[in-house]
Amino acid sequence: MFRKILIANRGEIACRVMRSAARLGIRTVAVYSDADRDALHVRLADEARRIGPAPARESYLNSEAVLGAARDSGAQAIHPGYGFLSENAAFARACAAAGIVFIGPTPEAIAAMGDKSAAKALMEKARVPLVPGYHGENQDAGFLLGRAEAIGFPVLIKASAGGGGKGMRIVRRGAEFDAALASCRREAKSAFGDDRVLVERYLERPRHIEVQVFGDAHGNCVHLFERDCSVQRRHQKVLEEAPAPGMTDARRREMGEAAVAAAKAIAYTGAGTVEFICEQDGRFYFMEMNTRLQVEHPVTEMITGLDLVEWQLRVAAGERLPRAQEELKIRGHAIEARVYAEDPRREFLPATGRIAHLAFPAASAVVRIDTGVEAGATITPHYDPMIAKLIVWGEDRTAALARLRAALAACEIAGVATNVEFLGRLVASSAFTRADLDTGLIERCRDELFPPRAPAPPEALAAVALAELLLERSSARERARTSSDPYSPWNEVDGWRMNEDSHHAFVFTEGETQYPVTVRFLAAGQRVVIAGHDHALEGEWLDKNTLLVRLDGHTFKARAARDASNWHMFSDSGYRRFALRDELHGLDDDVGGGSLAAPMPGKIIAVMVQPGQKVGKGAPLVILEAMKMEHTIAAPADGVVKEVHYAPGEQVLEGAELIAFEALESDPG
Repeated sequence: MFRKILIANRGEIACRVMRSAARLGIRTVAVYSDADRDALHVRLADEARRIGPAPARESYLNSEAVLGAARDSGAQAIHPGYGFLSENAAFARACAAAGIVFIGPTPEAIAAMGDKSAAKALMEKARVPLVPGYHGENQDAGFLLGRAEAIGFPVLIKASAGGGGKGMRIVRRGAEFDAALASCRREAKSAFGDDRVLVERYLERPRHIEVQVFGDAHGNCVHLFERDCSVQRRHQKVLEEAPAPGMTDARRREMGEAAVAAAKAIAYTGAGTVEFICEQDGRFYFMEMNTRLQVEHPVTEMITGLDLVEWQLRVAAGERLPRAQEELKIRGHAIEARVYAEDPRREFLPATGRIAHLAFPAASAVVRIDTGVEAGATITPHYDPMIAKLIVWGEDRTAALARLRAALAACEIAGVATNVEFLGRLVASSAFTRADLDTGLIERCRDELFPPRAPAPPEALAAVALAELLLERSSARERARTSSDPYSPWNEVDGWRMNEDSHHAFVFTEGETQYPVTVRFLAAGQRVVIAGHDHALEGEWLDKNTLLVRLDGHTFKARAARDASNWHMFSDSGYRRFALRDELHGLDDDVGGGSLAAPMPGKIIAVMVQPGQKVGKGAPLVILEAMKMEHTIAAPADGVVKEVHYAPGEQVLEGAELIAFEALESDPG
């Protein structure tokens, strides 16, 4: 076994590999970019090496810098994690040339499956079922359109070197093909350095089911059962579970045998995943093979009781697979939810910023949290915005679902927009609860998953008013303690007013909604006025973030975290973010109109308009690349482009005005 390994990755996967390595007595070396100098994975490792500036291409994708760090540290092997260099055949060859073990498959296996078109041809020879499509070398746009028409719309354009939902477009009509192809190629070139594509029939209401495979250098290969990864947004997985709901023993055996056949066709070693796209009736087709560990591997670990990273290390060290196929069993059910810094109500737009408050449910044998961040960390635009993975186990799917709902309810993240509340609605949705799964579930259930934002309940407003009042009292006591006159009445925060009742008038805002809340100090006790209703209010801090609130005859707890002028409140009514406004500030100030601004830092990829051009509502104006994805800025209304402020290739900051736009007045007649 290795004495020291380098982990050529960051975030939660780097931390996860370190846990297994530490258990096996293996020392670990972290690598980091300038943006990750203080990251959790850097502090968890036995040692760490800087490999470059923040952009991934200059650090985590810099194979020479990674290999240099391995040589300098004396690491015997490199674990690539997933993403970055994990499926880079050239890097695997460079490791071998440097005398360093690459903890993964051979360069030949990576190359064979890295080209999606060539992989499908190879699978066809191995008699693995394929989706009808074109996987050849002719990349002429007109030719590809012709093949799409022959296949029949809708079709799916996919990057040949792709993965993770990048470089993928659904095309439902021939008129949309050229624009979708161009966009797909741009994204593929940016993400993978290869703009070749394949075209295949798009299945309506498909399920995405993948099979975990493992091979060793002694010719042994097994599958560790399947995972259902159907619930996706932007072609990227959100929820994964194992085993797949509704899977029969016969179908499981058939898919497992097909996956092992695919792995054996390329003499596969290490951990890999054979991904299938499946019809609702159970028919399945090979989609691709990921020659690495998957993000969702924990659900397989939970139902098998195995450590897949340990298996990777043992196989890379030359050992045989720890178990044979007949020794592998499924126990219970596991579900994983990916927690992202993103705004589901803005089409899942990735978010950046500092995590001001972070709390997860307690980890146990049935609740697992994989994360690479902690409170105070910053989500930057340079890398994937995943914050954590919540993984739960139950005796069956119903028990696992109940446990996941509780885990999500106990997850507290403040400072950046997240998908936590959305995940809570998703796992409680009628379709997911009854396992009515397909890759379009989120769009299909949009009304249930994106209900109108309800007004803040009185309990949440009472809690935030109490939190602010208790904070002011604490601050006043501290001021009095350090004051030359600690008994001065000016140190009091009792809301005293001349010729009026003593009170505090607060204005809390949530987005554009304003909530005036008045706390009155009477001889009979403290009262709070919310929406014209008067309530008795008392309470206290139980610890740094936990409030005990007594509102009339109702006693409840709420978690509260202050960040600048914002209060982040977590309670049974959900998460609310309230900003405290100066009580002298008017309530009806104009909040201002929107502008065509960059929603996040990124790079301009394309500009589709010119100054003076008239456009219709929804017309694409600018394409911005950020968080490894393309984001289209569209016209908010019919109007005229007055100015274009940036050109393709330029970097922009969040909030930068990209287009000066003038809306046209609608015809009142």
